[in-house]
Amino acid sequence: MTELTLACWDYDRAMPVLDGSVTLNNFKLNCHIESPGVLFPLAVTEAPFDITELSFASYVIQLSRDECPYIGLPIFLSRAFRHGAIYVRKASGITSPQDLEGRVVGVPEYAMTLAVWVRGILSDEYGIDTDKLKYRTGGLNEPGRTERINLNLPSHIELEELEPSVSLNEAILDGKLDAIISPAPPQSFSDGDARVIRLIDPAGPVEREYFKRTKIFPPMHIVGIKKTIIQKYPSLPNDVYKLFLDARKIAMERVKEVAQSSANREMSPWYSEAYEYAVSIMGADYWTYGLADNSADLQAFCRYCYSQHLTSRLMSVSYTHLTLPTKRIV
Repeated sequence: MTELTLACWDYDRAMPVLDGSVTLNNFKLNCHIESPGVLFPLAVTEAPFDITELSFASYVIQLSRDECPYIGLPIFLSRAFRHGAIYVRKASGITSPQDLEGRVVGVPEYAMTLAVWVRGILSDEYGIDTDKLKYRTGGLNEPGRTERINLNLPSHIELEELEPSVSLNEAILDGKLDAIISPAPPQSFSDGDARVIRLIDPAGPVEREYFKRTKIFPPMHIVGIKKTIIQKYPSLPNDVYKLFLDARKIAMERVKEVAQSSANREMSPWYSEAYEYAVSIMGADYWTYGLADNSADLQAFCRYCYSQHLTSRLMSVSYTHLTLPTKRIV
């Protein structure tokens, strides 16, 4: 039996694949559990895995340059609303998203998927010219992070790296940053330091209203298969797509079962309420794969990548040459 390597993080919707509860026809999977911080730089350089979790932004950028070794599938291992991903230095006087224009804003990478979505939301929802933010990049709580993909931004965008020894968290506390855009909170915020606050807080009501109006649940990470592997096994994308659909179904069923169980099996005290709230707003099948339920999300993201100067052409969503449900961004 042919062995393929597969790498992704241990998401509940991926665990049935990683633990062998669901299997791939005619293939043995050698699974590796790694965080996105490990996988994403590898995917755009060495590309060591046959099937891997990909940064959505890196994939679209590389694809626009005809540089990507992978074909992306609409399997969204990570999705997240991002209105709550903006943190500000309280003394900066920033009290609304509009106040961000012209301010110094830290972000781990300009081209990371999180940053693309936040800038898109700031533009669409609040009318902000995100080219006017002054960007500083670096590690969030540990210094030294750099862009994983070379960028070709216009000269009017101010983008500079922090000193290699300085993290974004340190910079905002020292007054070198007015705000941070990040998928995780800076350590100062996590520690309850009153000097750093979330700009849109609480973010939940705003994010729910955003979904009701746009039907967008931002995709963050996708699954990719090496082009060289697909050339050998043309039906593999369809089988991988079905594999992760089956895994997602198992995960969704467990979420519902836990939420409706007689004893609290998760350590969140309001787990059931959160599940019921999500279903009431987004429907029972709220974590969808494929194009049918995600066209608005994908079109918006392609538009954001183009308007933010990450792609030289506007990418679009289309079918591959395959006849079954597998699709990619081209």
